[in-house]
Amino acid sequence: MVAEKTYADDLHVVSHQNGMHGVLRLVPLVPARGERAETRVEATPGLLGWAGGEGRVELAYESPDTVRLRGSGLDFGVFAAARTLTPFSGTYFFHDPAANAHVFTSYETGRRYRVTVLSGTLAGTAGDQALGGSDRGVTVTARGDGVWELAIEELGTARPPYAPSAAFDDIVAAAQQAFADFVDAVAPWRTPATPAVELAAYVVWSATVAAKGLVTRPGVLMSKHWMDKVWSWDHCFNALALAPGAPALAWDQFQLPFDHQDDSGALPDSVTHSEVLHNFVKPPIHGWAFGRLRRSLPAPLGRAELTEVYERLERWTGFWLTARRAPGAELPYYQHGNDSGWDNATTFDPGRVVVTADLAAFLVLQLHELADLASELGRPGEAGRWAGVAEEIQTALLDQLWTGDRFVARSAGTGETWSSASLLDLMPIALGEHLPAEIGSTLADHIKAHLTPHGLATELPTSPHYLADGYWRGPIWAPATVLIEDGLRRAGHQRLADDISARFRALCETHGFAENFDALTGTGLRDRAYTWTASSYLLLARDHHLRVDAGIDDPVA
Repeated sequence: MVAEKTYADDLHVVSHQNGMHGVLRLVPLVPARGERAETRVEATPGLLGWAGGEGRVELAYESPDTVRLRGSGLDFGVFAAARTLTPFSGTYFFHDPAANAHVFTSYETGRRYRVTVLSGTLAGTAGDQALGGSDRGVTVTARGDGVWELAIEELGTARPPYAPSAAFDDIVAAAQQAFADFVDAVAPWRTPATPAVELAAYVVWSATVAAKGLVTRPGVLMSKHWMDKVWSWDHCFNALALAPGAPALAWDQFQLPFDHQDDSGALPDSVTHSEVLHNFVKPPIHGWAFGRLRRSLPAPLGRAELTEVYERLERWTGFWLTARRAPGAELPYYQHGNDSGWDNATTFDPGRVVVTADLAAFLVLQLHELADLASELGRPGEAGRWAGVAEEIQTALLDQLWTGDRFVARSAGTGETWSSASLLDLMPIALGEHLPAEIGSTLADHIKAHLTPHGLATELPTSPHYLADGYWRGPIWAPATVLIEDGLRRAGHQRLADDISARFRALCETHGFAENFDALTGTGLRDRAYTWTASSYLLLARDHHLRVDAGIDDPVA
């Protein structure tokens, strides 16, 4: 993957397989002088370019592990991203006579990066077989009016010498076509009224990685920048956006964290190619997500697939009903804000081990989905049991955490209760049609107070704890937006749901697909290319389009 680091002068080849590591530094150079050339970077889904003076360099993906580069009028350097500090770490660089290529062996990624010059002249090398601190890399030139070309491969221990699979222009055309096909599949409904669709699709497409290591299926990372993992609730929103047009990829997104479900039934906090973390969990939105997912897929799921999901959701639900309920308690608890996905929300300021209303609401939705699946699979006894548990949890939620005006949180240890100005306290609106109408209306009124011109602030802007860049203490987030919009719609508050959808879509169309956004200015914050934000835009835009076609929504909303 090639990414521009915010703090770097040069573009880098970056690996995500053992954490994010800048491996190779790519540097356009003034011919014959070895100085960095002043260039501007230009990018499309199929081609990356450096342009400056009389020269140009272009890069395209030939395959997921191989990029091709060509240039004219500029020399070009491929260097180790950082100097090696000891003989035992960093990057080792040498010429491999068997492949007639230069190889960077990366300690951090455990992989090799082979540079093969296809045309032009190898102008120089630095650090060949060196140990300790030293520059390492190669420089290529065409001299005169010629064109140079090279390939960079990521590989394991060895493979045959590089042989081009196609001409450079054909590689570019293939990459462009692959992206065009993806956009056509996931957003055939797009119109000029959805101007950010292609960018949203690119964010998702470019972050999709092959199954390798602990990533058991093709996976959509949350980002190709810093948040380069699959987290166990983020994946649901990517699955929902992909479902109608890329059903196989959507199915893989939903199932991937379940491939690492542990003996207790818990899902991991996150998954990467090289590690699975179980230090936290994420909220049980998976029943809600699966209900939407199966309705969005172009073909019904078979009995085997439904059975597999049923058994996985059953174990996941069992975790919350056993490992996360205190003896004699009816409602489950989080052990930390991270478990909720709202890491530092003000709901968790008085305590971390907390019974919260959002958790109970998500669990009720998951129990209803289990009851529906059990009925469909011909297990009426189990269906009745799940429906009964759903009723018990919801009754306890309303009896124990609803004050008549708001939901409160409760310490799992002391029983003390409190409320906050966090949007998290209003998330039981996700129950939608299952909520008593008067509670749904009260929650809707409170939700309106969080609505800024750009969307739903996660902390009331009038709160003394509000922070413009406070993570879950103010900024707008995609998952909260989607869950609340869906719940409001199912609870009968269509106009408010329409307004929230329209504001979030406009936010993305103006400010892109950041991890979160300043609620008062709309400015994108933190990671600037986040897949669940892009997927949430695609999901809301598609649903709006379908309602317009059905004559339900105003087309300009």
